[in-house]
Amino acid sequence: MFPGVAHEGTDLGVNLFMEALFPYLLPYLILTQWFIRLTPNQQQSSSRLQLYLKTYGISALGGFPTGAATIAFLKKSRQISTKEANGLLSICHSPSPLFVIGFVGYDLLNDTMFSWRFLILYHIVSFVILIIFYKTSSNKDFHISSVTSEKIPKPQNPFISSIKDSVPTVLVVGSTLIFFTTIYTVVMHTISTFVPTIHNSLILLTAASLEMTNGLQITSEMFSGESTMLYLLLALFLTTQSLSIHMQVAVLAKNERISLRPYVALRVILALLIPALYYVLFLL
Repeated sequence: MFPGVAHEGTDLGVNLFMEALFPYLLPYLILTQWFIRLTPNQQQSSSRLQLYLKTYGISALGGFPTGAATIAFLKKSRQISTKEANGLLSICHSPSPLFVIGFVGYDLLNDTMFSWRFLILYHIVSFVILIIFYKTSSNKDFHISSVTSEKIPKPQNPFISSIKDSVPTVLVVGSTLIFFTTIYTVVMHTISTFVPTIHNSLILLTAASLEMTNGLQITSEMFSGESTMLYLLLALFLTTQSLSIHMQVAVLAKNERISLRPYVALRVILALLIPALYYVLFLL
């Protein structure tokens, strides 16, 4: 019905991907995938905490969906069990510090104080949850059977293998971002055509729920003069993410049959906890 509007939405999605995500995602995704392949495969229970910390560190540096891609690789290479993968998928999921500091801090706010506060708060809460998950996991959860129906070949060149595995992940990210930005543009054009007096809050919620990057940009424009509401909404959207990001994780998890139930449950908990803590600690 609106091919011209859909084209505008696609252009917006491509620009957001190339300017806000691609420069921050691809280098870290390749480096983290390379790092995980250079480390030895250890399955002793005494080494599980080190593996958890390494996985969390990789996801924290690379941002989503680096954590999902790393956990899918660990499960595929039988370094973690299915139960471990289910739990780690929900915990090792955070925005890239380059994205939060570079795009949100410098590009949108011209001030990185919010970015540093949010990252410190988010990772403290996530790290506590990671330790609780490790402590509550029994030793039998660490055991992974050595019997496999299909033997996984060891990559001959870890760096080349990392590039090959990173490119499909980047394509998934770019495709979902462009798709949902296009959907958002067409939906909002349709609504505004039939309801010209639509409230700005509905526009913001629609944008943020479909594609986080676009939602963050609209938030910075709508609440530039209201710092408290601006910071709370930015913290909320960075914590809940968007349907675009969740579909990226779902695609990576489905390939290794990793459950999304813990992932969804923890997203709901953090969506309530992180903005509340940010308000109490930094805005009161």
